Amino acid sequence: MTSPLMEFNKELDARGLNCPLPILRCKKGLAELEAGHVLKVVATDPGSVKDFQAFCKQTGHEMLSLEELEAVPKKEFIFYIRKRSN
Repeated sequence: MTSPLMEFNKELDARGLNCPLPILRCKKGLAELEAGHVLKVVATDPGSVKDFQAFCKQTGHEMLSLEELEAVPKKEFIFYIRKRSN
């Protein structure tokens, strides 16, 4: 699931935040978007991969892409999530 050229409507920086903050910020960010819009989330918490997968499964939002970047000083995880239609 990778796509470095993915288009998005809003970006959320969750670097340095640990569970559950990335998910809570994502939920708030998605609430500000219209159905079908895409939220890009950048996180550094390794647990966020499973957290976001579970979040999308439970809420019906679509994870379009997950990228892992070897960044310094921490690996970054980039999620593209499409808000579900109401």
